[in-house]
Parts: sequence; C-alpha cells; structure tokens
Amino acid sequence: MRNLTQRLNLGDGRWALPCFIGVWSLLVIAPLVVLIVFSFFQTQYFMTVYKPSLYTWNDLFSSGRFEVTLRTLRIALTVTLIDLAIGFPFALWLAKGKTSRTVQAIALALLTIPFFIDLSSRIIVWRPILDEHGLINNFLLATHIASAPQHWLLYTEWPVHFVMVISNFPMMVLPIYMAINVIDDTLIAACQDLGGSPFRVLRDIILPLSLPGILGGIVFTLGSALAAWVEPSMLGGGFVDVLSNSISSAYSALRVPMVAALSTFVVVLLALLLLILTLAMRRFVRFGEVFRSMKS
Repeated sequence: MRNLTQRLNLGDGRWALPCFIGVWSLLVIAPLVVLIVFSFFQTQYFMTVYKPSLYTWNDLFSSGRFEVTLRTLRIALTVTLIDLAIGFPFALWLAKGKTSRTVQAIALALLTIPFFIDLSSRIIVWRPILDEHGLINNFLLATHIASAPQHWLLYTEWPVHFVMVISNFPMMVLPIYMAINVIDDTLIAACQDLGGSPFRVLRDIILPLSLPGILGGIVFTLGSALAAWVEPSMLGGGFVDVLSNSISSAYSALRVPMVAALSTFVVVLLALLLLILTLAMRRFVRFGEVFRSMKS
C-alpha cells in the first residue's frame, strides 16, 4: 500500500485538485450542462422534440413569468437581508460574547436540529397557529386586541416571508459563527488596548475577517430562498406564485424543456446576484488577505 501511494505521489497532494475537479465536473457541471441543453428543446403533445430552438425561452418570457421572477427575487432578497440583520449579531454574541460553553452547545444544537427534521413537517405546524381560527387569532380575539380574525396571517406573502426567515436562519448563522469563532482574541484585545472603541473593533477586525462566513451565509440563504417551494405552497395557498411553483406545474405537465429553462434561469439569476455581491465586497476588502490572516 505504501509503494502504491509513493508511485501515485499521493503524499504531496498532487492528485487532490485534479480528482476534485473531475468528480465535481461529473456530478455537478455535467448535469448542469445537460439542463441548459434541454432548455433549447420544446414540448409537443407531451413529447420532447429534440430540435434546438428558442421557442421555450420565448414562451418563458412571454407567459407572464417575468412578474413571477420579480416576486421570487424580491422575496428571496428580503428574507436574506432580514436573516443577515438578525443572524450576524446573534452569531457575534454566540462566538465572542460572554457565553459559557454550555450555552454555546445548546444554541448550536438548537440551530442544527431543524436539519434533521423534514421541511414540510416544520412548515405545516404553522398553519394551525396562523389560521383564521388558529392560536394567534384566538389570542387576539380573547384579549380584544382585534375585533375580527386577521385573514392576512395566512395565505399571503407575510407568512411566507416570516416562515422562510425562520427556516433559513440556521444557514445564515452557522457560517458566520464559524468565521467569527476562529478570529484570534488577541487581535480584538490589541485593538482595544490601542484605544479602539467597540465600533472600531467591529469595523476594522470582526467585519473584514468574518466576510467569508457572511458571504457563505448569503449564498446558502439566497439560494434556498430562490428555490423555495414548500413555504409558498403550504402558507401561500396558491396566492403567492413563485418560480418553484412554475417549475412544479411545468413538470406535472411533462414540459421537460420548460422545467430546464426555468431551472437554468434560477441558476443564472443566482450567479449574477453572487457576482454583484462579490464585486461589491471587493471594494471594501481583499479576500486574499482575509483568508491569509485567518490561516495564520
């Protein structure tokens, strides 16, 4: 075994990057290329016609789905910004606040528990809470805060936003927590010893060094929000139409090229948003220096 390892030169890691690129290309890039190719076919009589054309893309933009795209983008960006505004202070408190190891362990356990529970099961429990005759409306009526049931608590965009913020909160917090947790405390202490205020510590030390975690949290949250379909379906009641609903209906109608075009459009939209975010962040910090400082 040692001789085989020496012959392959695995010890110096020469094969690691090519193997990773090969496996990644086979499992991720190749299916994505097939998806893009299928988007240029069309469906006739529930059959896919393997003749390249722009018919499916023209149908996508001429069938009112552009409004659905804007709604999906608005909901995804709103959920991501809310999670970032709440998640960053929480991650900062959890990593650098005066919290015991027990509190940190409990908080991390609570953040990871939702990953072991089916998403539909986590969402469906909100319906009897937000329903017209649910827990919140009964409380509002019993305390005379409201004189009639509040119908906007369910089957509108509000519950979709609310539950998506809760569902994606762990995906925003965990990367930021991991990035802040590895920041050397001596850097923070040195800044404070030199007369740096808490705002200066946050601006000059914590924010630059935690940007990889912030970017990771934004990627996970934004990608999940763009592809969300459980929350709009269960809590929107058909009144909150998003791209995932269009993909589901196209799949039910056996319109495979339309499914491919919609999925490709979501991927391109996410890639453009991440490119804009990366270019905007590069104006404030150099990622190479950030990663080198974290490594050291």
